[in-house]
Amino acid sequence: MAGWMWLRCVLGPHLQRIHKSPDQHHPGGRGWTYQPKSLEKHTDSILGWASALWSLSYYSSPLLLCYLYRKGYICTSKLVPVSQYLGTVLVCLLGVACLRGYGRWKNSEYLQFISILEEAKKNHTPANKVRSWQLECYDFDFSYWPLDFSWTEVSSPYDSFVVGLQCLSDVATVLSCLYFLSSFLITHSFGRRMLYPGSVGLLQKAMRPMLQQGQARLIEEFDGQRNKLVACDGNEIDTMFVDRRRDGGQNGQTLVICCEGNAGFYEVGCMNTPLEGGYSVLGWNHPGFGGSTGVPFPQNEANAMDVVIQFAIHKLGFKISDIVVYAWSIGGFTASWAVMSYPEIQSIVLDASFDDLLPLALKVMPDSWSESTSIKVLNTFFCQNRQLYQGPVLLIRRTRDEIITTTGPEDVMSNRGNDLLLKLLQFRYPKIMTDEGIRVVRQWLGSSTPLEEASVYSGYEVDDDWCVSVLQSYQADRDVLFPWSVGEDMTLEGRRQLALFLARKYMRNFETTHCTPLPASEFHQPWRL
Repeated sequence: MAGWMWLRCVLGPHLQRIHKSPDQHHPGGRGWTYQPKSLEKHTDSILGWASALWSLSYYSSPLLLCYLYRKGYICTSKLVPVSQYLGTVLVCLLGVACLRGYGRWKNSEYLQFISILEEAKKNHTPANKVRSWQLECYDFDFSYWPLDFSWTEVSSPYDSFVVGLQCLSDVATVLSCLYFLSSFLITHSFGRRMLYPGSVGLLQKAMRPMLQQGQARLIEEFDGQRNKLVACDGNEIDTMFVDRRRDGGQNGQTLVICCEGNAGFYEVGCMNTPLEGGYSVLGWNHPGFGGSTGVPFPQNEANAMDVVIQFAIHKLGFKISDIVVYAWSIGGFTASWAVMSYPEIQSIVLDASFDDLLPLALKVMPDSWSESTSIKVLNTFFCQNRQLYQGPVLLIRRTRDEIITTTGPEDVMSNRGNDLLLKLLQFRYPKIMTDEGIRVVRQWLGSSTPLEEASVYSGYEVDDDWCVSVLQSYQADRDVLFPWSVGEDMTLEGRRQLALFLARKYMRNFETTHCTPLPASEFHQPWRL
């Protein structure tokens, strides 16, 4: 029996924190960081360094292989001793892992944890997903967490969209084939990592203390519930749910699903903004981020978003009309996909988001890459789904944004959020957004302070009450989907007023940089006519 328990300690997960005592079931309360004994601590440090060196060698392997080849080390006579050396290292690391297991076996806290984990897995079968409140008291490697929800539990999952790469059979010459192949490799190697730096393991290791602290705050202060979801591609999605329905507030009945940026995690990301506003909140990590598995390719992103929404409806008990999707930066891609796939969603809020990846990618890459297939493929990934949603939309523009501007934060007119607003208004109100309507909206967008905004707005003598009455009258007479033909028989002055009125309703400015957390006071439900 003792030998079996020791083996479970050897193969068991890394325990990071105990959120609350597993002997008492009570929400809230402060937890404590798990303190390993001396043997476990030192052996775990050795294995951690080995893992970091493996990651470094993995990312630098192309350069390392080129160097070894030039030095003549890639040959049978040299590879045999190297393989023997690596075998010795692996045996030593295996011994270190066994010693770590012995150290865990001598720690009463770890023994209690591993017993609870084994009992939870025994009771947590696909047919009987019973959550163990005792297991929720611990923070440990998410790969060992029992499954809470799978896309297979939904009778009719969504019809997935396809983002296709150009077929190699379309390429006429061998040279073109090689060019396409190199572009494909760029897109699926460092191109993806540049686009989603949060998926790089070394960065996650560096951020681990911050992520653990953020997760502890969500669980211990807000009684957050961590869940593992499995998407249709097999990726495991790490989520955190905070339920405010019991609090009795009006906002608590609305669920805000948060879509993080390219280096954002729910532990420290935009989830905190609606949380401070009293909403029920569901955060999730991109594939390859935190506890989520896989890589953040567009199809995987869509699959993850789909299972998150299905989980909210079928497990958490929210109506689709009670869900608001809130996205920051590149999270606007999955948010846009969500509202197009589930048009009954209440509304969407896009913070510091953009319309087109290509101008932003070229800002940090050589000009010679402008015609690269890899850049075009990446752009297709994130623009192909830019269909326009029929429900309420709010865009939040950072007036000192240094990331999604093409010339610099001092030039507010180069902010790609401007283009997102213009495309939205042009689709929904084409008769209002004529050349003159676009001109006055661009003039308003050129304002970087509230005083300048008010000056442009008052300069055109916009009558808000008149604009509302015109739009309400059109809606009452027709009750049609967008695009609307309102404004086609209107004077130039009237179209100007409506263009500025709509621009101010669809977009709010926030005077700060791209990565500054959005205060709860700046998070609003989108305007409804």
